[in-house]
Amino acid sequence: MILENPAELREAVPGGMRLMGLDVGTKTIGLALSDTRRIIATPLETIRRRRFREDMARLFALINTNGVGGLVIGLPLTLAGADGPRTQSVRQFSRNLLAFHDLPIVFWDERLSTVAVTREMIAHDMTRKRRAEIVDRVAAAYILQGCLDFLGRTSA
Repeated sequence: MILENPAELREAVPGGMRLMGLDVGTKTIGLALSDTRRIIATPLETIRRRRFREDMARLFALINTNGVGGLVIGLPLTLAGADGPRTQSVRQFSRNLLAFHDLPIVFWDERLSTVAVTREMIAHDMTRKRRAEIVDRVAAAYILQGCLDFLGRTSA
């Protein structure tokens, strides 16, 4: 089920279950994982996209192994905040994913997440090669952490 509001994750995902963040690109899917208290996001893995069924098999293996109860998927809105071709692609990916496994999904605005992450890695003097290896999963953690911070602020 696709939730309209990130706050709905609290009721849709049982306590003690993790959230997984996804940064869905055309060539890769960056993955990040929350802790069971849903406070900290950690980069997990990058899936090189091949066939949708193969991608889903790897994704759901990680979901099952890590006790994931819901997904936070980065939504690449345009700078004006509107849907564009990439946004529609991510929404379709999410609908296709739900056909395999019904999990609560919430979208999180990911505008400039990769830019912010790349800027931080450059500031930490990371090589271009190393940045390319980890940028997708770190961007997924950035997206997931934004949602976790939101949930922490609105928990009262």
